[in-house]
Amino acid sequence: MPALASHRKPRTRVRSTAPAIGLTSAALASVTLLSSQSAMAAPAPKPSIEEVRKKVDDLYRQAGNATQKYNQAKEATDKQRSKVDALLDDVAKRTEKLNDARRTLGNYAAAQYRNGGLAPTATFFLADDPQSFFDQTHLMDRMAERQQQAVANFRTQQAKASKQRAEAVESLETLTESQAALRTSKQDVRTKLAEARTLLSKLTAEEKARLAELERKKEAEAKRKAAELAKKQAAAAKEAERKAEASGGSGTETGSGSDTGSGSDTGTSASTKAEKVLAFARAQIGKPYVWGATGPSSYDCSGLTQAAWKAAGVDIPRTTWDQVNVGTRVATADLQPGDLVFFYDDISHVGIYKGDGMMIHAPKPGANVREESIYYMPIYGSVRPA
Repeated sequence: MPALASHRKPRTRVRSTAPAIGLTSAALASVTLLSSQSAMAAPAPKPSIEEVRKKVDDLYRQAGNATQKYNQAKEATDKQRSKVDALLDDVAKRTEKLNDARRTLGNYAAAQYRNGGLAPTATFFLADDPQSFFDQTHLMDRMAERQQQAVANFRTQQAKASKQRAEAVESLETLTESQAALRTSKQDVRTKLAEARTLLSKLTAEEKARLAELERKKEAEAKRKAAELAKKQAAAAKEAERKAEASGGSGTETGSGSDTGSGSDTGTSASTKAEKVLAFARAQIGKPYVWGATGPSSYDCSGLTQAAWKAAGVDIPRTTWDQVNVGTRVATADLQPGDLVFFYDDISHVGIYKGDGMMIHAPKPGANVREESIYYMPIYGSVRPA
């Protein structure tokens, strides 16, 4: 019987491998099917030119907002750096005074060590005469007073030095925070501008032509609204002049959509300032917009308005968010040359009104300072700085 067992065929394991082969085939088939479906899937729809224009405009607006944050952070950084420098100078001076007080105390201590301390009775007996004793005692009392003053002075200087060092440390921490905000704002501006450039770079020549046509239509509509405002302002000026003549007024100055005044010194002064503002602004036409720039070779929007009013002898803040709170609020219908017009709900842009519904402004990256209708962008509000 054992011999018969040796002739048995070895068991085969065909069935154990068959399921694995089946699973592998099924997996490959699934991958192939999914790949085919992915290849056949429709690509994402390309945005329309109107959508691209809206997106680009929004990115430029966001970049303008980030630019104002950058300007704000830079202004805070500059002020804080000046404060820190002044504090460090004070600390150095205070430290020198502290060292002087310390040296004075050291001299007194050394003198006491050299001379030793004698009791008053011993000093009396060792003196040549009673008057010498009293003279010496009076001198010692004065020296004691000086020592006390020296100690008090040392403590005062020490306390002031410690306080100023603490202020300097706190100011340095604030400066570090301002610098961090500055870097963040700078990166935000660059990111938004890069996104806008990327969107525009993907347009075909035909799409760019269509985008340019949309811009022309937008400009034409903005100019039409500006012309309407100019007519209304001119009519209002004529009516004001007629009423002034009828009532025997003082010769009110009028202009088309601009310059109204009573002939007083205040009105003349305001008009003169406005003329200087506009003269400066016109001289900058053609210079490039550069975010964060304040001149003289390039400007951002609020940098231009700040420089223009400074040329008229009026200092206004750096950012649009602060400039909008300067002076007197003015309705669009009552705008006069030199007034500042602000745009968008986030007040991220500003221009200088020149009359007839037009303004001079630094528009956006890639553009130059130019004249444009105030209706090219949504108006937030307007102010008259002085």
